Amino acid sequence: MTEPHAPLEPGLDRSVARVLVDVPLAHLDRPFDYAVAAEIAEAARPGCRVRVRFAGKEVGGFVLERLQESEYSGALTPIRRVVSSEPVLAPAVARLCRLVADRYAGVVADVLRLAVPPRHARVEKEPTAGTPEPEDITTPSREERMNWLASTDPPVWPGLDSGPAFVDRLRTGSAPRAVATLAPGSAWPAALAHAAAITLLGGRGALLCLPDTRDVQRVADALLELLGGDAADPAGPVAVLTADLGPAPRYRAFLSAARGHARIVVGTRAAAFAPVHDLGLVAMWDDGDDLFAEPRAPYPHTREVLALRAHHEHSALLIAGFARTAEAQILLDSGWAQPLRPSRAVVRAASPHLSTAGESDAELARDTAARAARLPHRAFEAARAGLVDGPVLVQVPRTGYLPALACAVCRAPGRCVHCQGPLSLHRAMRTATCRWCGRVSSGWHCPRCGANRFRAPVVGSQRTAEELGRAFPQTPVVTSSAGHVHARLAPRPALVVATPGAEPVVDGGYSVALLLDAWLTLARPDLRTSEEALRRWLNAAALVRPADQGGRVVVIGDPALQPVQALLRWDPAGAAERELADRVAARLPPAAKTATITGASTAVADFVRTLEAPDRSEVLGPLQVEEQTVRAVVRCPREDSAALVAALKVAQSIRSARKDPTVRVQVDPHELG
Repeated sequence: MTEPHAPLEPGLDRSVARVLVDVPLAHLDRPFDYAVAAEIAEAARPGCRVRVRFAGKEVGGFVLERLQESEYSGALTPIRRVVSSEPVLAPAVARLCRLVADRYAGVVADVLRLAVPPRHARVEKEPTAGTPEPEDITTPSREERMNWLASTDPPVWPGLDSGPAFVDRLRTGSAPRAVATLAPGSAWPAALAHAAAITLLGGRGALLCLPDTRDVQRVADALLELLGGDAADPAGPVAVLTADLGPAPRYRAFLSAARGHARIVVGTRAAAFAPVHDLGLVAMWDDGDDLFAEPRAPYPHTREVLALRAHHEHSALLIAGFARTAEAQILLDSGWAQPLRPSRAVVRAASPHLSTAGESDAELARDTAARAARLPHRAFEAARAGLVDGPVLVQVPRTGYLPALACAVCRAPGRCVHCQGPLSLHRAMRTATCRWCGRVSSGWHCPRCGANRFRAPVVGSQRTAEELGRAFPQTPVVTSSAGHVHARLAPRPALVVATPGAEPVVDGGYSVALLLDAWLTLARPDLRTSEEALRRWLNAAALVRPADQGGRVVVIGDPALQPVQALLRWDPAGAAERELADRVAARLPPAAKTATITGASTAVADFVRTLEAPDRSEVLGPLQVEEQTVRAVVRCPREDSAALVAALKVAQSIRSARKDPTVRVQVDPHELG
């Protein structure tokens, strides 16, 4: 894709427009030239939306640049009309979309749907103030704000090795790249806000990506506390950009950044393409969260999008979290990014007391209330002691009541007699229902042994809350899980039962955290199981008070397991190094470039047969993943990444031109199975 030009110069005739047409076909993944009529010459500016005629249909598109003549020798089709003269596709974002499409063997039209939100005409017509000059962005003066921020003691950066140096480089407009693993209890929203504010007051913009809207709000509040203003003000320095804002507020925030009013954008993965002017910092929190994996084609991950932006826009990069992924570790091993981590003294001072509790029947038999609450005696006593002066967090891996059922005699999984789907129980004293077809399974008998009774191999958050309510009858029980998440709770005694990622924030921290069913967290048949388990546990443990204030974390699991040991030592860096070493030995991502091809059996077989992959690549499968769907895995050394992606793109283009049945190609899928 050619780099778009600046706005038209007065009097210069550029009667040709290069348009990126909204056609998601791999063999047509390039811009096309169109003629520009005199009556729309001023409106058809680079970055604006237009309607054009393509393959007999009127479709949308974006003007990439204006040219004086076309390389095409024939007569050009004219642009039908200009939808809006608003330049919503910035040159840097257009280039980024092309890079992302090439990185994931996708089509740039699909990436543009992720990058540019749908137009909202009424919002475009709203009156706005003029674009502020850099020195007028904050009040009091920029220099006074700079001195004030420089004199403050940010809550995290001094406790990290090279942390102050990283902030100093942001202040001077440099572009450092870092992977930060924070100590437990760190005020990470304030730390990210401080880094973005320093970048802004150094004269450049910032982009912060968070996993969900609760985290977005925490960081936005911290930014507004530093810079002043209102997140709802379209002319303010901070814009909040998330997919669930609604059409009008989302487009208003997008335009605020595109017009140069908001120099800091905070959002979820939808904000990774935000058109921030003079971008100086891209940052994300907790990059291992699966919410950063885009479920729509071409399935980019926010971490990779931000890394591409940092490299090509010469901006700083910050990947921060309590845990560290193998992908972040490989950035450190390659030298492309530098580590920021706390010293062991800082970790010891901030950590709660970390321990494990066994799950044997002998321990459960020591206390009848503990048996009712399925807690070992040590965990039960820790919860009872913690409730004296604060809330106790109970993390449960699964939501629901009894999300899985099995035969009480032979322990075969309970299956629906109609569709063979898994059976579950949604509430006490109710009949089991199928999670697939929803049918009630009354009169169920095990097809293997004939028994008619169930047992519960997995207990969900609702059943756990019910059991804890019986074990602690005088204590309020609060549940927080998908569909009903509490963002923040008061620091008074209560049992808080939450699924991973839904833990409420408590001022001053929890007194105790119990991490239940470690075996279930580690039982997922997935490449990232150990990494994900440690990430969930570290994020929960980070919400607990330090040990010198009575904070305690008890994980219910085998202390010999590596993820449990990493938690007990609070060693996310060492765990990431071991995880990456294991991936290298097994030739698994990110140590190897991997792509999956999913579709009908004949289509996948034809794709694999015609794929001209690099010599050192290998094809695994195809294997059946659903009734009429198979999947093949192609992998190669990282050195051959570009060649493999190019081959996948060529194969997709050939199939698209022939109108063959489609297959889904995912490069470096977040879940490999």
